[in-house]
Amino acid sequence: MKITAEWERRCAALWAAFEDCDAAEFRSKMRTLADELPEGHTVAAFELASAYDATDLGERAVPLYRQALDDGLDGERRRQAVVQLASTLRALGHPQAGADMLLAERGKTSDHLDDVVTAFLALAFVDLGREREAAALALGALSHHLPCYNNSLARYAAAVADPIPKG
Repeated sequence: MKITAEWERRCAALWAAFEDCDAAEFRSKMRTLADELPEGHTVAAFELASAYDATDLGERAVPLYRQALDDGLDGERRRQAVVQLASTLRALGHPQAGADMLLAERGKTSDHLDDVVTAFLALAFVDLGREREAAALALGALSHHLPCYNNSLARYAAAVADPIPKG
């Protein structure tokens, strides 16, 4: 079943109202919305996983993220699911699993979510005791968004990751 623009609008409106709902109410509303899609629909699994995750039920989100990804979730939601699953795994005490997912994701595609992937990889690296690499990743990602000194910051970030001078 193709998701309609109207369904997407209602889903976006529910997320926009996230702060106005208590956790149980938000999950219930997302479950109702997800139930409108056929059983096993990848987007339903992703949105429900996201709702659990956003309301501090990461353990319940993980299998739904995996289901959505394993069943072929595509587009921007696929990349969001990778980031969100990796972040949740890190938060649940599995930073290496999260880092592995994000490292693989960095090699798959490039789009407007690249710096999101990098930022969450930096968080995983911090949890793994790889703070220099985390700082280098974060600074490198930041260098793309500065009004000036972009090249300088990118070079300094690379030097943080590899502090041994060449030569």
